[in-house]
Amino acid sequence: MDPLANYTMLIQKVDDLCRKIGDEYAGAIACTKGCDRCCRHISVFPVEAAALARAAASLPPGKMKRVADAATVSTDEGPCPLLEDRGCILYTARPLICRTQGMPLLLKDDAGTRIDFCPDNFAGVSSFPGNAVIDLETLNTVLAGVNSLFVSETGAPAERISLREALLLDRSQWSR
Repeated sequence: MDPLANYTMLIQKVDDLCRKIGDEYAGAIACTKGCDRCCRHISVFPVEAAALARAAASLPPGKMKRVADAATVSTDEGPCPLLEDRGCILYTARPLICRTQGMPLLLKDDAGTRIDFCPDNFAGVSSFPGNAVIDLETLNTVLAGVNSLFVSETGAPAERISLREALLLDRSQWSR
């Protein structure tokens, strides 16, 4: 079985939910290709790193070299190393947090529960039905579980790694 199968299923479910929210609120979402304000350097789980590495390996050699070069010179405080011409080079393989960015996210913290989203989105929307909100705590719990299974099946390190490190990673050492 493909060690990324569970992650792929999770991504499909998240993409379906984001697509439904996007369809429902099409006129209220400002995020489009070229909007890269939130595209910062992040850390990812090993399962996300493996999906990115797989996608990068399928790029034409010239583009693959540009990804590696961008990752090499990037810093953890800088923009995402996958940005090229204000778009994501590996958009179809982008990490889970990138897929939900800008959407209504249910957040729980010491101050309580709140819904957060990109300030450019949802102008004039004062409330959301439950099926239009992504529960970030639940999503992160599921992602952590999927990652844990991936780590146990592949021998990958369990710790999150920077996007830069993920793009330069040699995954051959993970095979059992």
